[in-house]
Amino acid sequence: MPVAKKAKTPRPPRTVQAPKRRDSKPARASGLAGLRPYWPWIGAGATAVAVVAIVMVATGGGSSGTSDAAVKKAMTAADCTYRTVKPLPPKKDPTALKGGYHSDVPSLSTPAKGLWSTSPPSAGAHYGLWAVWGFYRQAVNPRQVVHNEEHGGVIIWWGPKVPSSTIDQLESFYGQKPDGMFGTPYAGLGDKIALTAWTNPKGTYYRNGDYGLGHVAVCSRFDQKAFGTFRDAFRGKGPEGIPLSADTPGSGPQ
Repeated sequence: MPVAKKAKTPRPPRTVQAPKRRDSKPARASGLAGLRPYWPWIGAGATAVAVVAIVMVATGGGSSGTSDAAVKKAMTAADCTYRTVKPLPPKKDPTALKGGYHSDVPSLSTPAKGLWSTSPPSAGAHYGLWAVWGFYRQAVNPRQVVHNEEHGGVIIWWGPKVPSSTIDQLESFYGQKPDGMFGTPYAGLGDKIALTAWTNPKGTYYRNGDYGLGHVAVCSRFDQKAFGTFRDAFRGKGPEGIPLSADTPGSGPQ
């Protein structure tokens, strides 16, 4: 994909020894700063496109051994709603020859209306640079976060009315398996929590009109078993087939 102008996503802080009060400080991501991404995205645009194309053809971001029905059962048991939804197709470049989904979001202020088939977004159009992997207490632009989904991320979203104690639980859950995980507030959720992921079980991303599947669960409370089922089913299963070793906390566009 063409390399877009670098976005202003906050960098995660370096790990410190003494604990700090989180609620009184600006949102920061958990994890280490300064880690370089696995893929040579920056400074090698043509190479990056070639690498992605090879990965997409070879792996396609298939699903795990946990079925979609099993995830739905687990989420429903936790009083969550669960849907699997096809993303809206790219408007400007459905074949990915000239940017694909990136062409629909040329800037971080591109109007969001008509970009996604779910709220919060679970797949679809996104900005050309993904966000630095981590857990944030202040909202990260969803136009970037969808790109993290494309890379195999499971996103934890929560509304502004979710208690800080619950957010602490979510951060603890994030820390259990942080590779390929991302946490951010989302204004439209109110007092709800959501999990999203983007997969391509057929392995035919961008071919014959196949743009994968978005998965979204919306919950009133945190449930370790249900959230773990969702995470383990979809983490690292993005449509581009990028491995979790490229989705480590603190890594991102350099």
